[in-house]
Amino acid sequence: MISVDYLHKILTKVLTTPSPSGFTHEVMEIIREVSEQFQYPISFTKKGAAIITIIGTDPSKVIGLSAHVDTLGAMVRSITSKGLLKITPIGGYMYQTVEGEYCEIYARTGKTFTGTILTSEPSVHVFKDARKQERTDKTIEVRIDEKVKKKKEVEELGIRPGDFVAFDSRTVITPSGFVKSRHLDDKASVGVLLAVIEYFHREKIKPKHTVKIFISNYEEVGHGLSFLPEGIDELLAVDMGAIGDDLTTTEYDVSICAKDSSGPYDYQLTNRLIELAKKHEIQYAVDIYPFYGSDASAALRAGHDIPAALIGPGVHASHSLERTHTDALINTAKLVIAYLT
Repeated sequence: MISVDYLHKILTKVLTTPSPSGFTHEVMEIIREVSEQFQYPISFTKKGAAIITIIGTDPSKVIGLSAHVDTLGAMVRSITSKGLLKITPIGGYMYQTVEGEYCEIYARTGKTFTGTILTSEPSVHVFKDARKQERTDKTIEVRIDEKVKKKKEVEELGIRPGDFVAFDSRTVITPSGFVKSRHLDDKASVGVLLAVIEYFHREKIKPKHTVKIFISNYEEVGHGLSFLPEGIDELLAVDMGAIGDDLTTTEYDVSICAKDSSGPYDYQLTNRLIELAKKHEIQYAVDIYPFYGSDASAALRAGHDIPAALIGPGVHASHSLERTHTDALINTAKLVIAYLT
């Protein structure tokens, strides 16, 4: 089976490499290194997504797998007269979930600066209504860790509107097996697929059919896998499973999504995944995510005529301070391997 040590190592490396949508070049180099290390061909689409190819014993059919390496983040919207940064979000999250977070600002000059995301009324000792203040584009600011007090001084650093802002991932893997980190959506599944690649290479296993693994880089903004090369016969998106309300997925399961905001996933393919989970005694859950979309959603909306399904490890507090467990990652890897072999 997959190496848990390798999974934790590569997952930590991917999680701690900043990659908000549109700013994924550095993390894509990690993907390239892994592919080349295990001697699987890799290519890149014009907008920067990676495609890793594993030739199967029967190349007459091609299976598409996908996971996305882009994450939530922000971009500098403007610089205030006091030398603070206003930001605009990349991806869908509540500002409350990033308030107080450390961040990095990537100027297009190549320089990097650190900062903290705060409200414009950040202290209860000073602002009477600090607790009640709305968290919006107008009230959220970045305090830069530089000696600046006005807009001109910030501009002299080289910071401009359009510069990317990445959140500290806070990655921790506990002795009890929990993985706590921002951006488990969907770097948890990227880690799973890279661990599956390592397993195939180490054990000299070939999948039944040729596999093309897509690591997309614009999923959080809706068009991650809008492009697919010709010849893909079916597509399995490996993203996260959401937890809460009346959903049944836990942090220990592989979640099989029957329906999300794009509608139901392919009936036969979803059934096949459920039967594989049962056959191989993989801990799983089937759920519906009405406020969720995936790379498979993007591919279908782009007009690709393929059956598509969606699975992924259960992740608590998605788009916030997320957590999953190594069990969920292993169960997801087991289902991916069963599906491919």
